[in-house]
Amino acid sequence: MTLTTNYESSAQEAWEQDRAHLIHPFSSLAANKEEGCTVMAGSDGVHVMDAEGNRFYDGIGGLWCVNVGYGREEIIEAIVKQLRELPFYSAFNNLTNKPASALAAKLAQLAPGKLNHVFFGTGGSVANDSAVRLVHHYFNRIGKPYRKKILSRQNAYHGSTHLTIALTGPVYQAGWDGATDLVHYLSAPHSYRRPEGVSEEGFLDFLVNEMEDAILKLGPDNVAAFIAEPIMGAGGVIVPPEGYHKRTYDLCRKYGIFYIADEVVTAFGRLGHMFASFDKFGIEPDIISAAKGISSGYQPLSATIISDEIFDVISRPGAAFFHGFTYSCHPAACAAGLKNIEIIEREKICERVRKTGPVFEKALRKLEDLDLVGEVRGSHFMMCIENVADKATKALLPAEANVGKRIAQNCQKRGLIVRPLGHLNILSPPLTLEVAQIEEIGGILRQSIKATMDDLKKDGFL
Repeated sequence: MTLTTNYESSAQEAWEQDRAHLIHPFSSLAANKEEGCTVMAGSDGVHVMDAEGNRFYDGIGGLWCVNVGYGREEIIEAIVKQLRELPFYSAFNNLTNKPASALAAKLAQLAPGKLNHVFFGTGGSVANDSAVRLVHHYFNRIGKPYRKKILSRQNAYHGSTHLTIALTGPVYQAGWDGATDLVHYLSAPHSYRRPEGVSEEGFLDFLVNEMEDAILKLGPDNVAAFIAEPIMGAGGVIVPPEGYHKRTYDLCRKYGIFYIADEVVTAFGRLGHMFASFDKFGIEPDIISAAKGISSGYQPLSATIISDEIFDVISRPGAAFFHGFTYSCHPAACAAGLKNIEIIEREKICERVRKTGPVFEKALRKLEDLDLVGEVRGSHFMMCIENVADKATKALLPAEANVGKRIAQNCQKRGLIVRPLGHLNILSPPLTLEVAQIEEIGGILRQSIKATMDDLKKDGFL
């Protein structure tokens, strides 16, 4: 067939162009070559539409990010206005623009404590990559170039650049290289999978002791930072035991190690706060990495927010700041971020999430009465369903059962997009869901899991 050279193609053309040429992130390229992909074409509020006119609840919020929902004309107008005035200009050297300056000031106001300095990028991987580079540069500048090791965790997800895929747990590294020589992995704080007979308090003690033992074994003077998501996202929405963040933070303070809070997912309302580190977990990190909800996905944007202590060192005379990207401080992206935050504040979305989030949790936790569902976990609008073959033993189905994908496909048939990750299904919808919509999503999930159970029995997996 003859293909058009613009995006005003038919649904069939788009499907063919995609299958022939587009490399999808975090996908089965082999399956996409054979099956093709769903072409998304429209959106409104908490719904998205495909090119054939089918309407779905967006149960994954784009990808953890469309916090204020779709069709926000204010954000669109702010972007268009900025594109007309100054679509782009470099922020290298001594150049700036109004939206970037204003957004940096706003983030400094919102961030806890002395996190007053902001480096802008275009995504979470860039934000975390930048965080590590800044920490390393800090130690270089104070004469401690040997402080390079980063403590991360199994099942973490911090990005997919060469550096951040190393920070990300090994589950995402199979067949890929990364800067793993810089990273030491600690156990995931996954209470559901803790050893049999170990209490949650005992598990917490184990995790903290393991971290201190690792610091001592590596040598405190060789460890630069610990990076942690307040709630682990793509690693399975793992909520750590109560007190975990405070105790790991105290260890970092004890040994002079910087604490990097990866809030790429958790910031800007997903857990009911602008930043979860301080407001929900009671710690003041040295660096916060943010992206996704910072612009609700309307523009690619990220922020690495650093403390006065780090900035004061890296801004001393005597060395150039050799870090940055063409699109750092992009004026249209920063305009989107400013308007998005204005909406979150004006509509009191964080306060709203603190009320509706528990309703969403309750609606999903009702699914634990199904034989296939081992655990429903998470917080507010960041939830995960872990599917198992046996609830008593927590044994998993074989990988070839594709249980997460089967559930996602059954959900899509019924008008809901959820994310499959192996034996897991993840939901991170827009934060503007109404209670009635939450109940409807819970009903679709129940029907879809039941249908999947029937399919698995038919195919001999249950």
